[in-house]
Amino acid sequence: MSERVIPLVDQRLRALAATVPNQPIAATGLLSDSLGRPLSDLRISVTDRCNFRCNYCMPKEVFNKDYAYLPHGDLLNFEEITRLAKVFVAHGVRKIRLTGGEPLLRKNLEILVDQLANIQTPDGTPLDLTLTTNGSLLARKAKSLKDAGLNRVTVSLDGLDDAVFRAMNDVDFPVSDVLDGIAAAKDAGLGLDANGLFTGLKVNMVVKRRTNVDQILPMARHFRGSGITLRFIEYMDVGATNGWCMDDVLPSAEVIRHIQQEFTLVALDASKLGETAQRWGYANASGVFDPALGEVGVISSVTQAFCRDCNRARLSTEGKLYLCLFATQGYDLRSLLRSSNSPETQATDADIASAIGHIWNKRDDRYSELRASMPADNAADGSPTARRVEMSYIGG
Repeated sequence: MSERVIPLVDQRLRALAATVPNQPIAATGLLSDSLGRPLSDLRISVTDRCNFRCNYCMPKEVFNKDYAYLPHGDLLNFEEITRLAKVFVAHGVRKIRLTGGEPLLRKNLEILVDQLANIQTPDGTPLDLTLTTNGSLLARKAKSLKDAGLNRVTVSLDGLDDAVFRAMNDVDFPVSDVLDGIAAAKDAGLGLDANGLFTGLKVNMVVKRRTNVDQILPMARHFRGSGITLRFIEYMDVGATNGWCMDDVLPSAEVIRHIQQEFTLVALDASKLGETAQRWGYANASGVFDPALGEVGVISSVTQAFCRDCNRARLSTEGKLYLCLFATQGYDLRSLLRSSNSPETQATDADIASAIGHIWNKRDDRYSELRASMPADNAADGSPTARRVEMSYIGG
């Protein structure tokens, strides 16, 4: 049997300079890109490490014991992350999501959560501070994260069947421990709104054909009426190591049809601009959406691109700004943060704000809309071209 060989080009080593423009760009909260899309959502990766080896994200044959993770000195420290977050908030960001890798592997993450939770927005509205996790460490961390100021959490869970789940995470981790983490998050009040409803506690399931399609209905049954929103994500071509193939994608429309075999669903309006998930509510016996039964969402980056409303920027763990989940290069903000301590050369917050504004103003990324017309990852001679960054590096 032939062995699958995955060429790996380390995009962490590639970066564009984040330059301060000659004409200052003030942080007015009204920043928009070349397609008129505002900047309102910042995703911050706090580590490139993960304790799972899901084959759609960090396949074991690449991310093995010999893989060189970023050295600690290259990572942004919590004060640097908070400084950048304040600049992004001044530009209009109102939602910050902590991600990874697995963010709960970052030591003392509660300290960063506390620092971010205390950032003041120009209009006085609190930040929406959330985190995405595989749930493996959530049972022991949920209360301290909530106490530090975390508002919400999203847990990745790709099936309820223990054998299927262990095979997908590829480290033999039991599904029961993730379910315990979800229960702990609920007990801690993560995702609880002012009306006492768990509107912000979510579970994400990546659906891969021939792998976990049979888990769609069990997952729907389990979380229906629980107060937890279940979202199904199409298997995406993120990075260059997961061996992505369109044949492995189960379109979201088919996911909905699977659920409708047993439950009546009604389409719901988007809750806000730039929302990635299409919402479907469980109906009661009269065919009307019943909030007590909850809802599901589908995220269809492959079959129904939502680039035109994308308002998200991504900050890698060592300070590169990425404008798209499928980007090939980021902009080096760390160099501005760590510029000489000499007053004549040190970058001020206003300088950093101008650099970010200049980068966002030029943004025209819409990979998912253009996917079908994009060139292959290899040039005609077989040499690697500009490969997309790995999801484990900049977060989902």
